[in-house]
Amino acid sequence: MNGESPADPLTEDPRSDGLRRAESLVLLNTGDGKGKSSAAFGVVMRSVARDWPVAVVQFIKSGNWHTGEEKVARHLGVDWWSLGEGFTWDSDNLDKDRATAVEAWRHARSLLETASHRLVVFDEVTYPVNWGWLDVEDVATAIRDRSSKVNVVLTGRNAPDQLIAVADTVTEMHNVKHAYETGLRALKGIDY
Repeated sequence: MNGESPADPLTEDPRSDGLRRAESLVLLNTGDGKGKSSAAFGVVMRSVARDWPVAVVQFIKSGNWHTGEEKVARHLGVDWWSLGEGFTWDSDNLDKDRATAVEAWRHARSLLETASHRLVVFDEVTYPVNWGWLDVEDVATAIRDRSSKVNVVLTGRNAPDQLIAVADTVTEMHNVKHAYETGLRALKGIDY
């Protein structure tokens, strides 16, 4: 794909010695490429398959959005909140959008504090953090100080250093080519 030849197959175990088990992890999917939320929802499916209580809080998508992931997740018993106001470029009132993000964070933070869910996904949380609508130190501290039983997945572009620091695993999706760039709309069943 990028002109490099494939690497030789591994012949030695690449894992470090002394692996230990964590009670919970924080995963962060960031970057300008597609797949950050989709990867998070893959973790949701794994967690549901293990009979974990799971919650999703979406910080940008509003309750007017009805994605395929939400439909399936709700059917599987996932608690799902789309608490955003939608795309900022469609907004008539960014102050209202900001207040909505603050309320969404209050709800998200309560999920960390109550530990009622074994997995919580904060979808698109980096956006209100980067816009200054949510205090990055408050978000990072709440995630760091969460119950040890709560796993967290964060998504969104341009993850700030504070969220990268609190995460155990950070994956950066890199855009090589995207259908939108050629003028193609999002496709139901593929993009939502």
